[in-house]
Amino acid sequence: MSSERRVRNEARTQTALIYMALQELCQSLSVTQQDLAKTLELSQPALSKMEHQEDIQVSTLAGYIEALGGQLKLVASFPDQEVVINQFEARK
Repeated sequence: MSSERRVRNEARTQTALIYMALQELCQSLSVTQQDLAKTLELSQPALSKMEHQEDIQVSTLAGYIEALGGQLKLVASFPDQEVVINQFEARK
């Protein structure tokens, strides 16, 4: 990939990506921690602990995102391509 193309791709990627922690995501969607805990059938302290973990299981993260109305996608980024890992997608 040419250096010009890399720069364009990087600019596009940075424009498209928003990085935020789980708690910030919940707040940005106007979902309270209490409501989310109820949906996930967790106590509010257990949800808070999960939101602040540095290491979380993919299935737990997927459940959290689904409870917010979204779908988790895992993308592996390489210098010349991105690959969506579908092993963890919900099976229908």
